Amino acid sequence: MDISVIGILEDEDILLDIAALALSQLDHEQCDVSTYLKQLDEIEERVCLEGRSAFLASEQAIVLAEVLHHELGFVGDAEGYDAPVNADFIRVLDRRKGLPISLAILYVAMARRAGWEAHVLNGSGHVLVEVGEKYPVVIDPFAGGKQVHEDQPALLYAAHLAETDGERNISLARMTNRQILARLLFNQAIRAESEHDSQRAITVYDRLTRVSPETLDAWQHLARQQIAKGDRAGARASLLAMSELAGNKQLREQILAAFQALGQTRTTKH
Repeated sequence: MDISVIGILEDEDILLDIAALALSQLDHEQCDVSTYLKQLDEIEERVCLEGRSAFLASEQAIVLAEVLHHELGFVGDAEGYDAPVNADFIRVLDRRKGLPISLAILYVAMARRAGWEAHVLNGSGHVLVEVGEKYPVVIDPFAGGKQVHEDQPALLYAAHLAETDGERNISLARMTNRQILARLLFNQAIRAESEHDSQRAITVYDRLTRVSPETLDAWQHLARQQIAKGDRAGARASLLAMSELAGNKQLREQILAAFQALGQTRTTKH
């Protein structure tokens, strides 16, 4: 699959698990992706079977936790949290361990396959999953699908809470499908940078710009890595894309100044 297709799809038409699998396959060209498609279909069958009489959001959340965690063993990798495999969807399916975002993709995808309403909630440093529509419940895939009660987010996000007028506020907004995939890729890129693998970081940021071309930060990080690698032509192209997305005049001027500072890239004559 050409992942650029994801970038032009309507957000609601993106199938999270299939898109995450397509992104992962880029790093596993020799693997038989049909095996993983079959695995996802089999998980769907288990969820649909166990959830055939689950009408309440609380019941649906229990089914997801029962199948994905208790039966299949999917859980957060607390010990090896920063390992790159935890943001690699194929390896998550192999190991049944992952980051909050990669596990949330699996939970939400399976809920939607069962015909249920489900969303990833964007928390700082830790995403959660909302199941249901009228009376939704929140669960934590990293903790085996355990339900998160109203008084618990403050504990989960204690290190990330913002001070506003003397009150500690938590924002748990629903993420779009494209934002979810972008977050997965940002996790991969950050891990590449922490390992000083600039070429890997460039590869992942490039994927991010194709999947979510309107994400300004993706182009900024890509340009930064390209400059560091001496790819002036690539950096200029990224900066130009940034300038078209910039929301205000001052930012556009800063981007174009950086663009001009790189100068024209010389071509080598043969």
